[in-house]
Amino acid sequence: MKKTIQFLVCLLSGLTVAAQQFKPIEDYVRISAQANDPLYTTYAAAMSRSRLYGDKAYKMDYFSDCRPVSYSSDHAGSMFCIWKIDEVVIPTIGEFLVKPAVRFSFPDMAILEYEPIRGIRVKETFFVYSSSVAMVDMEIKNTDKILHDVTAYPVLETGNDSLEIIRYDKSADGYITQRYESPYRLISSLKVEYGYPLKVRDFFTCNRKTESHGGYSGDMNDFYNSIKTDFYSSKRVDSLNMKPEGLVDFIALQMKKRLNPGESVSFRYLRGFEDQKEDAATLIRTVDSVKNFMLRTYYEDNLILYARVPRIVFKTQAEKLAYLSAFNLARGCMYPPSGKTKYNFYVFSRNPLWGWGHGHQVLHESLSMIAYAWMDPKSAEGSQRVYMEQQREDGLIAYRHGPRGLQDYPHQNVPTTSAPFFSWINLEVYKAGKDKQFLNDAYASGTRYVDWLIQNRDTDHDGTFEWGPNGIIENVRDWYNAVFQVSAERYLDVDKEDISDELECLDLTLMVIKEERSLSKMADLLGKNTEAKKWQGLADSTSKLVNERMWDESTGFYYSVNKKDHSFQFMTRDLKRQEIIGFLALWAEAAPKDRAARLVQTLTDTTKFWRKYGVPTLSARDPWYSPYVDYCCKWNGPVWMLWDYMVYDGLKRYGYNDQAHQVAGKMVSAVTVQLSKNHNYWESYSPDNEVLNCPPNYIWDAIIAKLLMDENQK
Repeated sequence: MKKTIQFLVCLLSGLTVAAQQFKPIEDYVRISAQANDPLYTTYAAAMSRSRLYGDKAYKMDYFSDCRPVSYSSDHAGSMFCIWKIDEVVIPTIGEFLVKPAVRFSFPDMAILEYEPIRGIRVKETFFVYSSSVAMVDMEIKNTDKILHDVTAYPVLETGNDSLEIIRYDKSADGYITQRYESPYRLISSLKVEYGYPLKVRDFFTCNRKTESHGGYSGDMNDFYNSIKTDFYSSKRVDSLNMKPEGLVDFIALQMKKRLNPGESVSFRYLRGFEDQKEDAATLIRTVDSVKNFMLRTYYEDNLILYARVPRIVFKTQAEKLAYLSAFNLARGCMYPPSGKTKYNFYVFSRNPLWGWGHGHQVLHESLSMIAYAWMDPKSAEGSQRVYMEQQREDGLIAYRHGPRGLQDYPHQNVPTTSAPFFSWINLEVYKAGKDKQFLNDAYASGTRYVDWLIQNRDTDHDGTFEWGPNGIIENVRDWYNAVFQVSAERYLDVDKEDISDELECLDLTLMVIKEERSLSKMADLLGKNTEAKKWQGLADSTSKLVNERMWDESTGFYYSVNKKDHSFQFMTRDLKRQEIIGFLALWAEAAPKDRAARLVQTLTDTTKFWRKYGVPTLSARDPWYSPYVDYCCKWNGPVWMLWDYMVYDGLKRYGYNDQAHQVAGKMVSAVTVQLSKNHNYWESYSPDNEVLNCPPNYIWDAIIAKLLMDENQK
């Protein structure tokens, strides 16, 4: 007995110490996000429990008055809970006494609190356990002085007519269903041959014995009528319809508990998902294994994950939410090693999911690692090592790398690379992790890559650079590009439409300069002084050529030039179109101070680039300019956060701190306005208005975390 008591004392002491260690982190990440606060609410399984195909992430809606608190997965429907307290049905958030407030939000977990009716307080935890299992954990307390009958109806609704009940498994106490999941997407459909399941199975269950179950056609208004019923009807029953099989629009479970004053009860509902080719019994066992485990362990894993994140002091609550959300965005896009890579990698988005953004890394998306490295430097290093691992022997880093290997999209027998941000990213990742072995390996790989660029993207050997023949994707500025794109409609083929391989391109040349400056700094850190001077010399000599060829004194701006004669004319086209890339001369430290001043003068012109929500990709005076974000990939006005971050970084390098601070404010405003409205990050943003139609939850917006770190550094 004495030993038992001693053991319990030691155990409790250990737990107390652990709680004290976690408290500073817990206090830092604690929030109180209401419906209109700028919180990112998409959740995906932890990297170690994720898989690339057959993966489900979820968008939490705690903010729409017309819905219950719900969790929706792209093309896979929603799950939520309808409440009935003492025969009063509370179907939507708008009917709640106290609406939900999110207390903690992590990459795979959200914890929120609300009161559906007076006297009943709910703490709800949503947790994506794996790519195939998600759960909602409810802690319900009667805070009233009288007893209450509490009934909860967990619902799985797919929103189409393909949901078919196969059976209600009594031994597992849950519905087994099957359905069809379309690969079609508005922007880039999924390629079925890669392994995306079309015929899928769901298992919907609770961790307590259900009172009843049912399957229904119709909508939630019909369901309300079913569970409410006429109080005076002789046919009134307090049971779901117990449907055993057949096509339905949604399925539901029923949980009941009578709560005395001060009494609490907990229950969970869970959804398991898999390809029909997989074993249903395995899915059921997997779901059963997590029905009653301790969520605290996974909560503490998230506190540990946030332990490395710099604890900056925020000026506003909105900044804090955007900062934490940005890390959640990046982490939520990470997958473990699979296929042809032994390192972790990212996708552009976990939810929604579209073909082009799923499965392979691209260097300009990898700029998100500059921020993510401050949460998990080893993981960020691993993502960069995917490129090193698959780099071709001649030094090429291709357009895409990942689990399906190198993809170089050859055109005219020439492979395609991407915007070369490689060594800049690696240098920034090193600053977070301080891993000299990574720095050494990254330097060797970056050296080979720049050598490849010099050999293959300066084909006339004149010291400035041209994009490859598949320039429409290689230059990553691929839609309504005022300089590279021949027609406003882009109706011609690749060779006739994109001229970026026929110009000495300002953007690529500045990127190479930045790579050379980054390699110089890396060499210096590695004690390679001679090589550091070599790279610095190359950067300076290339900068001199930029200033000789690409600066126009009359307009005070940098432009791409004709490859043949270095003029600002290509056939009948004037190449002097002011784009955001002109300001990258500051980021690459290629502009003399007097020219930097003229660039800043143009930047801060409200009729050109100084817009409400950031620096647009094209001057507002240009005839192609449009502030409307109505599709993906547009470069005739939309704001792209990473490119704006480069403008911000360049301004700081030249001492224009006030202007940099104002750019940061515009960027944060763009992000927080959208997070407040729809709780999404976006591929790009309108410089002038608040309505967007483009791919949401894009990983590279994680750069906002690094921006806020830079803004708040002492």
